[in-house]
Amino acid sequence: MSWQTYVDDHLMCDIDGTGHHLSAAAILGHDGVVWAQSATFPKFKPEEINAILTDFEEPGHLAPTGLFLGGDKFMVIQGEPGVVIRGKKGSGGITIKKTGQSLIFGVYEEPVTPGQCNIVVERLADYLIDQGM
Repeated sequence: MSWQTYVDDHLMCDIDGTGHHLSAAAILGHDGVVWAQSATFPKFKPEEINAILTDFEEPGHLAPTGLFLGGDKFMVIQGEPGVVIRGKKGSGGITIKKTGQSLIFGVYEEPVTPGQCNIVVERLADYLIDQGM
């Protein structure tokens, strides 16, 4: 299966038969290289990905400044230190989970809930982790 298929079929999927979808999604390598992304995924700066990677290594790194992606600022909220970073921006937010080789990104807006985004992103990431990726 191609990386783009994972994004299209597993991240940008219809959530629970509601007709709702994440607003953007991507899979990036730990080096910040995009493996696959939705057409709506923001154009980001390398320093934004580096800051996210630093937060996985040093949990709490992003809390004082916020998480930036494509110039948008997300307030960092509860996550699993070193495993999942979650952020909130207005009525939407972001979930990022780290696997052995990649970062899985999901961005959402209402009516998608934070919990629905978490499930979509973390389910795919857990599968990839189980596959040794």
